[in-house]
Amino acid sequence: MSENTFIQVSEQTLKIIDEKMPPEEELQDLAEFFKVFGDATRLKILYVLLCAEMCVYDIATVLGMTQSAISHQLRVLKQMDLVKYRREGKTIFYSLADSHIVTILSQGLDHIEE
Repeated sequence: MSENTFIQVSEQTLKIIDEKMPPEEELQDLAEFFKVFGDATRLKILYVLLCAEMCVYDIATVLGMTQSAISHQLRVLKQMDLVKYRREGKTIFYSLADSHIVTILSQGLDHIEE
């Protein structure tokens, strides 16, 4: 398209877009949310937790990574409310925050496998 080409958008279409467009702050939050899924290590952790509740040591062992690296990524996942945790004595067990996370992972994988 050249710079001189104008697109005519109807008032009705503009109204629909305006009604559906989330506020800027929500769009920024959504962008941050999706950034979390842009890291393969975090995705691996989410898939591990999709299968079972686990402590940092077990996640690190399963993924062949250091506990420090896992703890760092879990902190990010907790900040975005993607994982939750419970304490049992001195051990903290992590699990997915809710079923939405399962849906996001499943739909994302379905999309790239098409």
